[in-house]
Amino acid sequence: MVKNGEKLIGQYKVKVTSKGRVAFPKKLREVVGNQIIITRGYDNSLMAVPIKEWNKLMSDIENGHFFKEATRDTTRFILGNAAQIDLDHQGRFIMPMHLKEFAQISREAIFLGLGKYIEIWDKRKWDSYQSYLGKNIKEISQKIENARE
Repeated sequence: MVKNGEKLIGQYKVKVTSKGRVAFPKKLREVVGNQIIITRGYDNSLMAVPIKEWNKLMSDIENGHFFKEATRDTTRFILGNAAQIDLDHQGRFIMPMHLKEFAQISREAIFLGLGKYIEIWDKRKWDSYQSYLGKNIKEISQKIENARE
C-alpha cells in the first residue's frame, strides 16, 4: 500500500528475462509493498497498482453505470486482464504472459512512478513515446487548459 501519502515517482529501467522474470524497482517496492495488481494500461503499457489503490479503482469502476457500453468495456479492459502479483523476497515476479505480450515487453522495461500507480513500458516503446511527448507537450498542455475552461 502507499504509505503515509507517499507518491510513486521516478523512472526505473529493469531487465526482463526470457521467462518474464522482472525485479520490481526497490524504491517503488518500498512504497507499495510486496503485493500489487498488474493489468493492461493505456497506450500499450501496463498499470501496476498497490492493493489499497486497486480497491479504490475497483470501487470507482463498479460505481459506473453498468448499462453503459463504455463502462462495461473499461471494466473488461482493466479488471478482465488484471493479475495479483506477490513479489518474492528479492522483489522479483514473473510477468503474466498475456500482459507481457499486450505491452510487447522484450528485454528491458521501464517502470514509471505516476503518483498513485505505476506504468510499465517496453523500453523501446517508452523511448519513442517520450520523444513524442517532448515534441508535443506544449500542445498537450494547451488541450488540458482548454478543457478546464
